[in-house]
Amino acid sequence: MKLSQRLSHLPREARDTLFLLAVVACCVAPLAPHLPAWTSVLTAALLAWRGWLAVQGRALPGRWLIGALLALAVALTLLSHRTIVGRDAGVTLIVLLLALKTLELRARRDAMVVFFLGFFTLLANFFFSQSLPTAAAMLVALLGLLTALVNAHMPVGRPPLTVPMRTAARMALLGAPIMVALFVLFPRMAPLWGVPDDARAGRSGLSSEMSIGSMASLVLDDSVAMRVRFDTPGGAPPPQGSLYFRGPVLTAFNGHDWYALSQPEARGITWADPTPANLQVQGEPLRYEVTLEPNRRPWLLTLDAAQDRPDLPPGTRAMMSPELQWLASRPIASVLRYRAASHLRFTHGPERRTAQMQGYVQLPAEKNPRTLALATQMQADPQLAAQVAARGAQAYVDAALQRLARGGYTYTLEPGVYGEHTADEFWFDRKQGFCEHIASAFVVLMRALDVPSRIVTGYQGGQMNEIDGYWTVRQSDAHAWAEVWLDGRGWVRVDPTGAVSPGRIGQFQRLQAPRGVFGTAMDAVVSPTLVQNLRAVWEAVNNSWNQWVLNYTQGRQMDLLKQLGLQSPSWQDLVRLMGLLAALAAAIGAGWALWERRRHDPWQRLLLQARDRLTRAGLPLPPHLPPRAMAQQARAALGAQAEAAAQWLLRVEQARYAPQPQAALADLQRELRRLPWPAAPAAQSPGTPKTTKAPFTPDAPDS
Repeated sequence: MKLSQRLSHLPREARDTLFLLAVVACCVAPLAPHLPAWTSVLTAALLAWRGWLAVQGRALPGRWLIGALLALAVALTLLSHRTIVGRDAGVTLIVLLLALKTLELRARRDAMVVFFLGFFTLLANFFFSQSLPTAAAMLVALLGLLTALVNAHMPVGRPPLTVPMRTAARMALLGAPIMVALFVLFPRMAPLWGVPDDARAGRSGLSSEMSIGSMASLVLDDSVAMRVRFDTPGGAPPPQGSLYFRGPVLTAFNGHDWYALSQPEARGITWADPTPANLQVQGEPLRYEVTLEPNRRPWLLTLDAAQDRPDLPPGTRAMMSPELQWLASRPIASVLRYRAASHLRFTHGPERRTAQMQGYVQLPAEKNPRTLALATQMQADPQLAAQVAARGAQAYVDAALQRLARGGYTYTLEPGVYGEHTADEFWFDRKQGFCEHIASAFVVLMRALDVPSRIVTGYQGGQMNEIDGYWTVRQSDAHAWAEVWLDGRGWVRVDPTGAVSPGRIGQFQRLQAPRGVFGTAMDAVVSPTLVQNLRAVWEAVNNSWNQWVLNYTQGRQMDLLKQLGLQSPSWQDLVRLMGLLAALAAAIGAGWALWERRRHDPWQRLLLQARDRLTRAGLPLPPHLPPRAMAQQARAALGAQAEAAAQWLLRVEQARYAPQPQAALADLQRELRRLPWPAAPAAQSPGTPKTTKAPFTPDAPDS
């Protein structure tokens, strides 16, 4: 027997239980990547057990067993999260309570508890992601919960699930305008608007420390880091060699790892302090808008170099570090949009060398001896020494770049695992590496030459999405470059990767991860160009979701009120407008309900017409009387002339409660028009005594 046939032969209670369990699974499944593995396994086991009990018609477990399972769930939650308070621990408990409650589905009140827990679990998905796919999945789950809720209020018979499903869809459509109005007008008051971030949540993207070889893993991540719209004709980006989005600056080096000066590890490595910013800009600024994906870091990525504070939403402040990195007042836990202006021509840092700069030439002892020997050899070269005397440390920079360009060095994602002396291995042994290998070896050599230098990390390049006109920067665009200090010029950007692979900087050529067997086979079936175009369309749609939904901020609300004519809007104006729309919606809903009632109840209209004709005949009847009572009143008050009308009223009652009432409705409507209804009483001449109508008899029972 097919599965569909087996399901159709199940008792209604079993069928409804299986449907509810499927809906619960839809609510819980998207949370699996964010919860401990044991939570997903235990939840799936509990739901499967409940489904087996429903199909087999077995009794539900006793309260002692459920209590023991509850205690186990709480203990495992404490063991995994060290608490039962907080986002992750709370969601874990909610999911487990929902699964356990399905084992107590004995009455409708138990089902109501499952519904409410299901709605809460549905909302909990947005604690972790507010992306468009998550919203679409939760919309499906919402319709499923509404269907199960409507179905629970239809206890008679065995209605097909399509009936409550249509009702649920109609309810969702009717509620959509209210949802949109609340979304647009509900005041967004930071910090109440939003969910507190979990301090132990995972972070992605750049880091304030860099291990040699760690950045290559980001190249394998093709997810979007940020989107930029430039205020230029057509949104065209600036020259390719200027697209450096500045991130953490790394100064302290222990021989294998680089750290920002703000990191605790840096204090045990170097005594250097950040140099003054002393930013001097030239020319007109390039203005642009950034939509930054959440990275759980406080870094505001801007093009080198942004002199003015980025324009952030209310509740978020920005400050610039002495290293020209802009920092937000809190980690970026959700999509953030801000405007910024950068000057592509600038200088920064002290113009003259001071004792403070000595920390930027510091190297760990007994590390990279061959690189130190290379620096000594370069300093002893008479020709190079003459260039240094004429041009300063720029001659050392040019010599190192020339060595990278002509020394057989290779830009690759798979240079192998570097050992203790990372710079030595790059310069003399492997001669291949990714951007952090090249930048680190270059900075070590510069420091050995007594040239202050440091590493800057961020993103370089990007790609234009022709669908929506946004410049898309991905995690695979993560990059590391160097800054050297030159006398009279300050800190100067030097990208040694461009010497090894000019296409990486000038033409945005990216290294691609090796294709597997499946990927190669798919390329033969599906055109890579088609895949790229589909990805561009999807990213444009997802970007629209970010721009108009996730980034609908308080500022946009105020702009909306200004467009409606308010000069200085406030949140009180939002509340008034929301109340006005609520009253208007209530009035429209009441009118709609009244119209629906009159339009969709032909039996009430039929009795209303009959009551009007009896009123014209001198027999006003109250509107609550059923047809049989109306017939009795007509016979008592009007006698034989109302017999035909009384018989018609009895036929109305009989047809109304027949198995197929609509079949006789048309005939009764025609009879209503043809019946000899009692005539209106004639006007009495003066002096004629008035006749007294028979008093109303009590309502007859509606048989």
